[in-house]
Amino acid sequence: MSGDVWGYRETSGRLRDLDLTGYKVEAADGHIGKVDKHSDAVGASYIVVDTGHWIFGKEVLLPAGTITRIDQEDRTIHVDRTKAQIKDAPEFVSARHLTDAEYHRQVGAYYTGGPEHRA
Repeated sequence: MSGDVWGYRETSGRLRDLDLTGYKVEAADGHIGKVDKHSDAVGASYIVVDTGHWIFGKEVLLPAGTITRIDQEDRTIHVDRTKAQIKDAPEFVSARHLTDAEYHRQVGAYYTGGPEHRA
């Protein structure tokens, strides 16, 4: 993926005033969960997906750059990752995401394919 992984794509259909909480999230190969939290912070936009029982209640942080389309009518967000890629993603750790620049870098690197995503 090229570009800023922490920014919404111009083609995603993102509207700043739209609350994404509760939207369904669809991976490239099927449903993965629903949005629990989201942020539109410049340079750090993301959604947190509650995967429910699919991967034992894990919450996953998806940078806004993974979002390909937001369907307001169906309340669905489509992302360009597979279920397996999302399952293998670093788990969302709220305290670290908000305060730890290294964690933020590692999560970003995971989604851009950078070598520094290895722990």
